[in-house]
Amino acid sequence: MRQDGSVNIWANEWTDDQAEGRSRRLADGNALGATLYELSKGGGIAYHFHHGSEELLVVLSGRLKLRTPDGTRDSGSGDVAPFPIGPEGAHGITNEEDEPVRYLMVSTRVSPDATEYPDTRKLAVYGRTMNQFGEKLFDIRTLEKR
Repeated sequence: MRQDGSVNIWANEWTDDQAEGRSRRLADGNALGATLYELSKGGGIAYHFHHGSEELLVVLSGRLKLRTPDGTRDSGSGDVAPFPIGPEGAHGITNEEDEPVRYLMVSTRVSPDATEYPDTRKLAVYGRTMNQFGEKLFDIRTLEKR
């Protein structure tokens, strides 16, 4: 990050580096956030949707597989995909190519928020505030159909 707070999406500066990929938070505002990701082959994000936050995917380089309620498709450099709240905004990302894929994910920052993972029936609830015990607000459960 530069002294004026600006960043460059092509800089190889990462804050989280793992075998499946790496990431760097670019914006961490009250209402808007953005994270830069670079996925290695086999890396990805599980199929999910949010109950409070909207997201916007911008593919910067490479090709990824994008899964939505409409099916799975290839997305490449320059492709943009919005994900509204609720099941219609469900999405998952994988890199099946040998080359890394770099993308930007921009999101609204609703707190608290809940994320559902339809494939595993998990529900994660979290907030940017502390709970009554002074701990980060986070809980994950398995949903049972009633």
